[in-house]
Amino acid sequence: MSDIAIHWFRQDLRLSDNPALCKAIEKGAVLPVYILDDETAGRDAMGGASRWWLHEALSVLNEQLGGHLRLFRGDARIIVPALVEVYGARTVSWTRCYEPWRVKRDKEIAARLEAMGCASVRVNGSLLWEPWAIRKQDGGPYKVFTPFFRKGCLQAPPPAAPMDGPEGIPFAKAKEDGAVPLEGLGLLPDIPWHKQMEPHWEIGEDGAQRALGRFLDEGLRGYKSGRDFPSRPNVSRLSPYLHWGHVSPNQIWHALEAIEGDGIPASDVDHFRSELAWREFSYSLLYYNEELSHVPLQSKFADLEWRNDPEVLAAWQMGQTGIPIVDAGMRELWQTGYMHNRVRMIVASFLIKNLRTDWRLGEAWFWDTLVDADLANNAASWQWVAGCGADAAPYFRIFNPVLQAGKFDPDGLYIRTYVPELSQLPNKYLFQPWTAPGDVLTGAGVRLGDTYPLPIVDLKASRDAALEAYHALG
Repeated sequence: MSDIAIHWFRQDLRLSDNPALCKAIEKGAVLPVYILDDETAGRDAMGGASRWWLHEALSVLNEQLGGHLRLFRGDARIIVPALVEVYGARTVSWTRCYEPWRVKRDKEIAARLEAMGCASVRVNGSLLWEPWAIRKQDGGPYKVFTPFFRKGCLQAPPPAAPMDGPEGIPFAKAKEDGAVPLEGLGLLPDIPWHKQMEPHWEIGEDGAQRALGRFLDEGLRGYKSGRDFPSRPNVSRLSPYLHWGHVSPNQIWHALEAIEGDGIPASDVDHFRSELAWREFSYSLLYYNEELSHVPLQSKFADLEWRNDPEVLAAWQMGQTGIPIVDAGMRELWQTGYMHNRVRMIVASFLIKNLRTDWRLGEAWFWDTLVDADLANNAASWQWVAGCGADAAPYFRIFNPVLQAGKFDPDGLYIRTYVPELSQLPNKYLFQPWTAPGDVLTGAGVRLGDTYPLPIVDLKASRDAALEAYHALG
């Protein structure tokens, strides 16, 4: 009889380029498991959109594994050692995660396994470089992105070449082990909100590879400038696939290398690489700042006073602010589980600086509604916009949503897609309909305060008030 090795799937929901899975296969018959551990996660338990994505992803992965995936729900610190005892496993392999609660939990599990005489094999399979591998010359972590990327990442050993998927996996025979069916994880919401997201995604490893192929063929050329325009194809939409591990960053990095010199401008390739590096930078920030999701990296911002009006927050969440580009972004999020990156910055700036709402409330909403909700990226990005993070936008940088819409959605295609009640307005008034004459509004079928809300805040007055509040911090 061969030894049994447990591979614990986490955010590596793929078969190709999965070093930890390959380690398990080397050790013997594989028992593939997934554990939904909301107990240890605490306040970092995944939100609704993520849970829907995970439900679909586990279904796809189980098909790839020929129905051998074992599903569990509960405290992984209890479940993993229990499975080792039931199966007599000699090895447990997993891909490292870097969220603070997972780091602490995984160390406890590894220590328990060692005491049981079971090896724990922990490898990187979700980052280009481990957070501790990219450091300044003095040994400390980078706090500014550009040197992190140029002096750190690009001077480090290059990402490893991707591994092929296994040709065959020898599976261990399942036993009575407490596994539950997929529905037993309780991932789907009672209200079928997720149904509207389904048409926008092909979940799983094959879907990730097709999304990568489409981007390389149709979106990479012109990426550096085109990525800021939400109606253009110059965005990869790979973030949820990266987060869930349907594709590895190494696969993307080497796919870029493979097409270099094929007529794609080097500036476009370099800029997309820098976006992959922003993900790495966010993980570095989280690794060295465990409270990134709720404590400002710049301590003086802890004293900033917020309005935190629940009705205002709800209007922002539902895309009913009366500011078209903001409402378009928030509705795209609600309908698809995704939002264009430029628009993310616009809606975040509006919430924090025009509505004077605590960035952590925005971070929490994104955490619940994004299919790519990632603790490192989400927290670092909200702190960046709020001006309180590492290498953050200066506090006095306040996006004017009207000017941003005119610059990056000049034809109004994005706004008209998600705010159809304004679709008949001419571009001259589309970005600020409250300035349109009555006859223009009537001709477009718009009744402000009825079919579309009036602005919930004066942009200039709220900007001035925000600057005054930030300036008072010193």
